[in-house]
Amino acid sequence: MDALRRLDPDIYELIRAEERYELDSIRLIPSENYVSQAVLEASGSILTNKYSEGYPGRRYYEGQRYIDSIETLAIERACALFGAQHANVQPYSGSPANLAVYFALLKPGDALMGLALPHGGHLTHGWSASVTGALWRPVQYTVERETHRIDYDAVRELARKERPKIIVTGATAYPRQFDFKVFAEIAREVGAYLLADISHIAGLIVAGVHPDPIPYADVVVTTTHKTLRGPRGAMILCRRELADRIDRAVFPGLQGGPHNHTTAAIAVTLKEAATPEFKRYGEQIVKNARTLADELLAHGFNLVSGGTDNHLILIDLTTKGITGKQAAQALDRAGIVCNYNTVPYDPRKPFNPSGIRIGTPAVTSRGMGEAEMRQVARWIDRVIAHPDDNENSGRIAGEVRELCARFPAPGIPLR
Repeated sequence: MDALRRLDPDIYELIRAEERYELDSIRLIPSENYVSQAVLEASGSILTNKYSEGYPGRRYYEGQRYIDSIETLAIERACALFGAQHANVQPYSGSPANLAVYFALLKPGDALMGLALPHGGHLTHGWSASVTGALWRPVQYTVERETHRIDYDAVRELARKERPKIIVTGATAYPRQFDFKVFAEIAREVGAYLLADISHIAGLIVAGVHPDPIPYADVVVTTTHKTLRGPRGAMILCRRELADRIDRAVFPGLQGGPHNHTTAAIAVTLKEAATPEFKRYGEQIVKNARTLADELLAHGFNLVSGGTDNHLILIDLTTKGITGKQAAQALDRAGIVCNYNTVPYDPRKPFNPSGIRIGTPAVTSRGMGEAEMRQVARWIDRVIAHPDDNENSGRIAGEVRELCARFPAPGIPLR
């Protein structure tokens, strides 16, 4: 980054500081990851210079011969990887992708049914603070109070009562698998479309360690980062008969020109995800998460739903006498990065909730395995036991740096 260093040393130094931070810390935020050098190169390419409103072969600008080929490659790879009939790779991120699906398939005021945000759902699944809860009538299903798992009989009963036009399955903080077949049966019974938001679990689905929604859902939305390990973008996969409606909703309905540098990086990501190495990576994510969960349970932590089936763990810290925000800040001082998070039926406010959310995609990308997860659990236990002991946190941060030095981060050169 010589040109950046000369032109804007302030930004250059901040990027270098973030680079060092990502190298020296154990990143447990389940929505974060490390992309490969190849994905970084595509993301930072001269394709950012291009404006390309429209779709391959149907652009409003000339000079699109190479852009059309790049986007077509991304579409073909997405369809092949997920077994989809149609793919749109232009959404800027997951939230606009969900909004595009609703815009394509709903009328204002139609009922939109999704998992409630405090129970692990996403803002764009019809939560009141989101535009999706303002333009459409939100209907929220929840998890059971005792098990913290989705009660499919309760979902069916709610759907029969509210008659939603779209049922969304997907979450940001649900540590168990989804039964897409049952969701599809419920949707068909009430005449609803089924939207599977797999943003968190797309990489696990590709690796074969999570059930696949493609045979059951009308539309599938995913971000391209998180477990898929790509750039910050999104895709919409759908049945062929919905393709025109979805495409028109993305452009010209919600967006202008696509971000071609991101489209190219998505294409690279999809090529990487089609390899045997990626399958092993996805399998290791789940092994690491289960090992980390088991070790935390052994240290007396209360895990929502009692453990995990996927890449993330939700910890209720009520019995530890510390709030989620306090815990997340203390862990960050020790070089362990997570986010504070509400837990189901949380009596505390969202900005200072009872829980923290952790996950294993990023540490698995660095090559860490079960032994390292057991060590991470021990560090978490030491920090939570003495959250205000800065000397203790400093010692652990040093130990974390020593561990991280043994596991290079993809896309970041060691310095």
